[in-house]
Amino acid sequence: MRNKFLKLALVGALVSTSISAMAIDITGAGASFPAPVYSKWAEEYQKVTKNKVNYASIGSSGGIKQIREKTVDFGATDNPLKGADLDKDGMVQFPAVIGGVVAVVNLPGFAPGELKMDGDVLAAVFRGDITNWNAPQIASVNPGKKLPNQAITVVTRSDGSGTTAVFTDYLSKVSKAWADSVGQGATVKWPADSNVGGKGNEGVSANVTRVKGSIGYVEYAYAKLNKMTTLQLKNADGKYVSPSMDSFKAAAAGANWSSVPGMGISMTNQPGAASWPIAAASFILMYKNPANKEKSNEALKFFEWAFKDGGKIASDLEYVPLPASVTDMIAKNVWTQIAK
Repeated sequence: MRNKFLKLALVGALVSTSISAMAIDITGAGASFPAPVYSKWAEEYQKVTKNKVNYASIGSSGGIKQIREKTVDFGATDNPLKGADLDKDGMVQFPAVIGGVVAVVNLPGFAPGELKMDGDVLAAVFRGDITNWNAPQIASVNPGKKLPNQAITVVTRSDGSGTTAVFTDYLSKVSKAWADSVGQGATVKWPADSNVGGKGNEGVSANVTRVKGSIGYVEYAYAKLNKMTTLQLKNADGKYVSPSMDSFKAAAAGANWSSVPGMGISMTNQPGAASWPIAAASFILMYKNPANKEKSNEALKFFEWAFKDGGKIASDLEYVPLPASVTDMIAKNVWTQIAK
């Protein structure tokens, strides 16, 4: 009996050693927008393969910087690189998941979706031209609501952010005053005197939760996770809509992924009565000729698994999985450019 036990223990040790030797750990970094779903995908992927995916939520600008410095196996950004930059860096880019940026407020007594804003009013608030919640411009789109005599604190991102790029892309499309005075980008000069900065979606969520009378913008998963009050927004068809999986899907329905090099399309202010106006994709950056082909190939296997088996996880976290037609396009047209 003792010899049998020793043999089993030896076999177990050999199997464990074999699995450990075969496991491949990879590292990605960047956008905080998709961090909740990437983290959950990584957790489930490790259960299946024993391979670990470490993802650092450091903002889109940080993700681009780290992949260019070749300190990670993949970078992540919500602010896609242009085709010329991809060619110059020798990289490919593909979308991984779709979500929505939402306006969130800290106004006790108001339920999610109870208050509305159109693009002009939202831009005027973030410009600092509207400084109080009972301002006539806010009251005019919220008839019958008793708005508080409360100063507005604007909460924005302090780091280079794809979420900021998406949010300011939307404001630039719906407000000429915003486009002329502030513009679009991963970092902008926020004009409101009340502005408070937060790092990552996590930092903005924390500051809005902490400061009464505040308004900020975060990826929808963070609003849901922190039980934050979201606003209805007026879309391109003139309809007020609430953020949801259905309104994100409606915005993504007409996306023409092949129309832009690197698939870096904008999905803000899309037409459609049910479309959420600040929908966006999050993108992955990888080298065509990676320094470590084994790890690069493992990163591709991770996203292949996520596209095939991670759809329910994404939906449970309020992200929209990519349609099969798009993941097929990525596998055939993008991943084939990466040296194995």
